Amino acid sequence: MAGAGEPAARPLVTVLGASGYIGSAVVALLRSRPVRLRAVSRRPCTVTGDGLAELDVRTADLTDPVSLADAVAGSDAVIHLVTHRSATGDWRTVDGDPEGERANVTLTRDLIESLGSGRAGGPPPTLIYASTVLPPGDPTPANAYERQKLASERALLAASAAGLLRGVVLRLPTVYGHGPVPGDLGRGVVAAMIRRAVAGEPLTMWHDGRIEIDLLHVEDTAGAFLSALDHAEALAGRYWDAGCGFGHGLGDVFRTIAEIAGRHTGNPPVPVLRVNPPDGATGTEFRSVRADSSAFRSVTGWRPRTVLRDALEQAVAAHSASTTHLTTPTPLHDRLSIKEGIRL
Repeated sequence: MAGAGEPAARPLVTVLGASGYIGSAVVALLRSRPVRLRAVSRRPCTVTGDGLAELDVRTADLTDPVSLADAVAGSDAVIHLVTHRSATGDWRTVDGDPEGERANVTLTRDLIESLGSGRAGGPPPTLIYASTVLPPGDPTPANAYERQKLASERALLAASAAGLLRGVVLRLPTVYGHGPVPGDLGRGVVAAMIRRAVAGEPLTMWHDGRIEIDLLHVEDTAGAFLSALDHAEALAGRYWDAGCGFGHGLGDVFRTIAEIAGRHTGNPPVPVLRVNPPDGATGTEFRSVRADSSAFRSVTGWRPRTVLRDALEQAVAAHSASTTHLTTPTPLHDRLSIKEGIRL
């Protein structure tokens, strides 16, 4: 501890999942702050540019409790952005998948134990957790991913109520946009459709296009985590939606992507088609989602600032410039049904 007249030590902020899509954006913003910044991920994390932060970049298997405890040792705050990538390469996970359970639930519990027992004296550490938005008034999870996220939320908020740490849950809608890592568009539906449109593939949906989703740009998402960090004491012990607060019709979004991609590639816009859903499609694919972030905004002053069309222009331009020689294969269930698709 600093003595009288001595400057206080810089707070240690640890970002778990620092090389990921949201993690890299959070690290990029934290670089400008006078903190000790520990960026931890499974694969090497490249942090470019100068900043005020004292940087410590580490690689670790965070599913190993010993490695996890070492990664967060001494942290004043931890931003938990680790997610499970399924065998199909996207965010979905299924019941009975031990890897999904380990990454989405057990890791959080191990993290709570490490932070709650590894600090003597002083204020409890802050843990900010990235979760997922649920429909308003309906806390019932619709799939394994949502069930696992809710289990982690409950463990974190219980630990916060017990005074072991200051737990803050940020529930996010669909995050999109070109991130700070060149060529990284994320793994959501917007990224998938940009890749298809640039590759000349039809854009397919399993409904009439009127389903609405809240779309939050990755830079605005990173800003939300820093706002949560700045207001952790006021936010602790609750979950908070962080989104734009309104929905965009998927049909309109897909048609905009097709039009922008056509201009960048010099080809006619690819068609937007309605196709039959595959076996196993869940209810989450057919529901509108909005994040009511009014409470979070009132406490933090945070506001999303990105204009959707501008962000789509940027993302399509970045992707078309870097992958003009590549193609994206259409999934089998779409190849089988495109010939019967209805143009929207």
